[in-house]
Amino acid sequence: MAAFSNRHKKRKLKADINVVPYIDVMLVLLVIFMITASVMNLGVEVNLPQSNARPVEQAQDPVVVSIRRDGSYSLKLGEGADTPMAPEELAARVRAVVATNPQTPVFVAAHRELPYQAVMDAMALLQGAGVSKAALMSEPRQAGR
Repeated sequence: MAAFSNRHKKRKLKADINVVPYIDVMLVLLVIFMITASVMNLGVEVNLPQSNARPVEQAQDPVVVSIRRDGSYSLKLGEGADTPMAPEELAARVRAVVATNPQTPVFVAAHRELPYQAVMDAMALLQGAGVSKAALMSEPRQAGR
């Protein structure tokens, strides 16, 4: 009987979970996801239709900030005249318009030969005046181009 009790004492039960197979499976899945993620296309090329649609009518008169070829600014409020002004005065006027109605559309019209930095400076000026959205204006392409 003593031999039976000694043999039973040598064999202890393990209560731990062996996690090594789970780690192996996780690493294999990680490698699979890394390979497939680099192969996936992030975008699809789409050929958009062309049309001669008319612009959408605005419910409100827009604010148009124009940047002339020499870099000077002018402001046109609604149907009013295009008024030349200094950048500080322009920012104050736009801030007043946007404060009364935050949904007022603001457009930036710049001369085509103007450096890109001048357009970005105007956008920063409008952002400082409280304009959250500003659109860039362009002319429609000619049919022959």
